[in-house]
Parts: sequence; C-alpha cells; structure tokens
Amino acid sequence: MEILHSKIYGEDQPGIPLLVFHGLFGMLDNWGSFGKEMSEFFPVHLIDLRNHGKSFHSPEMTHDDLAHDILHYMEFHKLEKVNLLGHSLGGKAVMQFAIKYPVKVQKLIVVDISPKAYPPHHQGIIKALESIDFDKVTSRQEVEEVLHQYIPEKSVIQFLAKNLYWTDDKKLNWRFNLKTLSEKYTEFVSNAIKFGVFAGETLFVSGEKSNYILPQDEFQIKQQFPNASIVTVKNAGHWVQAENPTDFNELVKDFLSENRV
Repeated sequence: MEILHSKIYGEDQPGIPLLVFHGLFGMLDNWGSFGKEMSEFFPVHLIDLRNHGKSFHSPEMTHDDLAHDILHYMEFHKLEKVNLLGHSLGGKAVMQFAIKYPVKVQKLIVVDISPKAYPPHHQGIIKALESIDFDKVTSRQEVEEVLHQYIPEKSVIQFLAKNLYWTDDKKLNWRFNLKTLSEKYTEFVSNAIKFGVFAGETLFVSGEKSNYILPQDEFQIKQQFPNASIVTVKNAGHWVQAENPTDFNELVKDFLSENRV
C-alpha cells in the first residue's frame, strides 16, 4: 500500500490535526505559509494528492481512490480523528472521505468547490502542458514561453511551473502525472460526489471573484452537508488562500477553534 507524501508542521502541538489537500496540478508546497501559521495552534499535515507533487503515480484517479488514500494515510500515521481541508480537487477528495468515513472527521472545510459535477474546463491547460517537449526545452524559461502560447495568465503559468523539476538524467519534467490526469480528467472533474450525508460541522469557502460555488449550489450542498455554512472571501478568486490569505486564515482559525460560538 502506497502512502501519500506529506510535510508535517507542529507535530508536537496538542489538538486535532488538520489535513490539507491542494487542487488539480497543485502540490503541498502551495500551502506552506498557511501550514506554518496554522501549526502554532494544532498539527498541520500538508499532503500531495496521488499523481501530484512527490506522491505516488497511479493510473486510477476516482473520488473513491482519493478518499481511500486519505484513509490509508490516517492509518499509517495513527490518526483516529482529524479536521480536513481541501481546495478544488482536494475539496472533492475530502467531501468523499467525510461521507464515507464520517466518524473519522471532526470538522470539514471545502474551499471553492461544490459536490456537483463540473463541465470540463481545463482542456486549454492540458493541451498547453502536453505541448511541452522535454527533449527540446532546456530551461524553465523556455517551458514558460511555450505555455504562454496557450495560456495568457502569467499567474497560471507560474503556478504550473512550480511543478517543474530536474530528473536524474538532467532533463526537466512535471512532478504531476500528466498522462493519468489527462486520461481520467472526466472521472474526477465531471462527476459529482457520490450521494451520501456528512452531518458534521462543515465550512464551504468561496472566492468572491470565482464562479465555482454558485447561489443555486446551496441546495445540493445542504442536502449532503446539512450542517454547512457557506462563506465568501472578498477580493479573492479560485485560489482563495493565496489571493486573500489574511481573511482566509482568520476564517479557518475561527472555524476550527474550540470555543467557536
């Protein structure tokens, strides 16, 4: 059984650990400053999803697979009960886990994603990533220049470029498993979370400038997560934690604090 790669902050802190899962094409390092700040209050595990970062590669990529990975991670680290936070694809993973294994989850935080099925919307990014010929490019700058032919947003290019690394044979490559993420894309983006209910305390966080959580999604959210609050963070798009870290971090701390009213 393969275990997800993680970085743990504040391991000796008291309290229920918080497990954090990034989004599609992300990695745990995207959450480094958040993890350090939160680890002053409780242990924080920043975790690479399968086929991302330094975690194992696999040809399978369903929501159930992601939920089982969280279960195996908890068993390996001897964690009986946790708080979970997931952004985007990571949000799908933690929702599926909370519904399948509710007794293992104290509180759930879902960042800028809902349980619904989404139409495919990363085709341009996948095409851009697949256009890189690592036999020809010799620098990060060259990779970014190729990506720029497909992707106008500099912030998106920089986000993707964080996944570049030098292989043992001195070539650049992606840390994520582009083959599986491309082939199984519809399985984890265009499928809704399986129906089930997590009755525990849940916080859905949306970005004010994002359209991932719409007003009409509230009905489905409350059907599956009846004890959910939906809060919008101002001056933030889809990457809420990066675009308004001050408000986002305060929101998470308040939600997870024991004496929350």
